[in-house]
Amino acid sequence: MMTSVDTELIRVLADPLRLRIVTLLARETLCTTHLVEETGAKQTNLSNHLRVLREAGVVETEPCGRFTYYKLRPDVIAQLAGQFTELAASARTAAENKRACP
Repeated sequence: MMTSVDTELIRVLADPLRLRIVTLLARETLCTTHLVEETGAKQTNLSNHLRVLREAGVVETEPCGRFTYYKLRPDVIAQLAGQFTELAASARTAAENKRACP
């Protein structure tokens, strides 16, 4: 039975721009130029967020000439989803358990 979720990964994904990037990368592999166009973020800001996502293992890079493409690592997202699924199952069981007050 799991009792905690990967809090570092949740912190990384809690930022609205990073979540937007992840959502876009869930649809297709994109380069930084595409992500700037899609999000409207400045390139330096976007690069910082991509670095955080890369360091957290959420995305990986693929060099292509003078461009760097980013793709989502679905296994990382699936692992987090599995942790939440286990947490929900634990909560369903716990709903029947009530600790008596002293």
